Amino acid sequence: MKKDIHPEYRNVLFHDISVDFKCITGSTIATKETIEHEGTTYPYVKIDISSASHPFYTGTQKILDTEGRVDKFKRRYARKG
Repeated sequence: MKKDIHPEYRNVLFHDISVDFKCITGSTIATKETIEHEGTTYPYVKIDISSASHPFYTGTQKILDTEGRVDKFKRRYARKG
């Protein structure tokens, strides 16, 4: 590999501040903040949403259908027989 063209790859602590979920993963993201977690100091990134708070992953996703489009679609393409 060529030298000095690749970003630094290291473990980074991502913190979902909405549900206080922390995840350590490898990343090249640049950050000036650091935090100590379980005796080790990591670069620190605050995020607003993660798999711990996203409605799709938590099972709280709702379909908002005010005009009956979903029911119309289901009736139109329902299998007959």
